Parts: sequence; structure tokens; C-alpha cells
Amino acid sequence: MHNGEQSPLLCEQPGRRSLQLPHSHWRLGFTLVELLVVIAIIGILVGLLLPAVQAAREAARRSQCINNLMQLGLAIHHYEFNHETLPAGCINPDGPIRNEPIGQDVSWIAQILPQFEERAAFERFDSEAGAYSPKNLPVRQHGIATLRCPSEPRMRREDKLAMSSYVGCHHDQEAPIDTDNNGLLFLNSKIRFSEIRDGSTYTLLLGEAPITSDNLGWTSGTRATLRNTSGIVPPLSERQLRAIDGMGMEMGMETDSEADTDPVEKKLIGSLYVGGFGSYHTGGANFVLADGSVHFF
Repeated sequence: MHNGEQSPLLCEQPGRRSLQLPHSHWRLGFTLVELLVVIAIIGILVGLLLPAVQAAREAARRSQCINNLMQLGLAIHHYEFNHETLPAGCINPDGPIRNEPIGQDVSWIAQILPQFEERAAFERFDSEAGAYSPKNLPVRQHGIATLRCPSEPRMRREDKLAMSSYVGCHHDQEAPIDTDNNGLLFLNSKIRFSEIRDGSTYTLLLGEAPITSDNLGWTSGTRATLRNTSGIVPPLSERQLRAIDGMGMEMGMETDSEADTDPVEKKLIGSLYVGGFGSYHTGGANFVLADGSVHFF
């Protein structure tokens, strides 16, 4: 500087030169308005991403459901190859089959257990004693992951019966499960794939059905494992699921206090009523055709 004056910004020492800034005080932080703006942006992003995440999860669940049905369809094909007939939809001395824990009522699922790696359960199950025999209770309570759709809500029941989201097609209209049905799996049926007149690629074998409050478990050849193509059965509402979870149930008894005025619930508890297919997936359900292919309808 001129006249011997030294700049306040420059300090010179022998062999050293440095820059010295004037002292300043800075305070870093958000104002309330800025904070609210950030929160609003985060909320918008979450709102945009959440449906995409939920859709991705449902797609994964539906994919697992398809895989489950493919395994069951393949198991039935193996059974037919080994026994020269499809499994009977239900094994019982006579019909029609009522949705009651009485009789032999052995399901098609109980017959194909060895074909999808459940031989241990098959060997413990006494089909002659019947699906509801006390000696078969451990098998009835044996949960099998292949039989449950990942989108299906879990029911907590006092009897701890294991259930199936997948059912066979016993008829083309609403009618009791009997020996004169038109499906591939019905009472004491002995059908071969070669006997299908409409073609295996056009004939329904298995599908999804929502588990209802009167379900008798996957060992039972009742509406628990058989349905027809008469219509769609809606899944249980949250109110009905809460009623089951909170109160438990007895076989054949309705837990919903409003069932007396609900025509759907009246149909669900009719002992000869069977009902149609359905699922917790959005827009339809997965089905297995007789050729083993799985489709979403």
C-alpha cells in the first residue's frame, strides 16, 4: 500500500504471505417456511412412490401365486400319469357333499401330496378314517406354503386348521358336489385327460377362491377345495375378517353379527352351497387349465 499503510486483508511476515478475512458470524439453518416446503415435497414424493411400491409388491405376490398353481397343476399331471386317472375331487361313499365335518370327505389335495414334496404328510394321513378323524388332526393343521396365495389375509382360528387358496373345478353351474358333475374334479370322479372332449387348453382344472369363515381345511373335499363356474365369490370384508380373528368360530356357525341381513353370507353358510372362484388380486384371479398352463382371468 502507499504511504506505508498495510491492507487489512493482507498480512505479510518474513517468508510468508496470507489472506486474512474480516471477522464474520454465520448462522446456518432452515426458516419455518423452508422446513414446511421440504416436508410438503417429501409428502408429495411419498404419495407418488407408494402406489408404485404397492403395485410392485402385488406383482411379486401374483407371480408367487402363479408359481404355486403351476406346482399343483404339475402334481396333478404326475398323479394322472402314475394312476391313469385324475384324483377324485372328493372321496366319500355317497353324496351330495355337505359343507359339514361329517363323513370321509377326502380332498383331491390330500391325494396328490407325494407329487409336490409332501410325502411325510401323506403317510401320516389316514384316508380311510376320513378327513375329520381326530387321528388326522395334526395333518389338518399342517400348513403348506404352496396352498396359500401370498395376497390372501391370514386367518387366526381357534382350531388352527390349515386351509387352501386353491380349489378344483367340480361343475359348470351352481350345484352340490356329487357324482354327476361336469367338472374334472368331483365326488368319486375318475377322469383322464384323454377323455376331455373340449380340449385340455380350453378346460378349467384349478383356480383361486377366497377362504371363507366356514372353511373345513385343505384335507376336506367340500367347498374348501372345490368350486364351480357359476359366478365370482367376493373376498371377505375387513369387518368379517375382524369378526373371525376376534371371536373365533365353530364349524357351520356364522361369526358376523349382521349375517341375518346379508344375502351373500346366507349363501356362504348353506351346507349344500359350493360357490364360484375369486381372489384378493386386483382385476381377476389365476387359473390352471387342464394342459397345465396358468392364466389370469
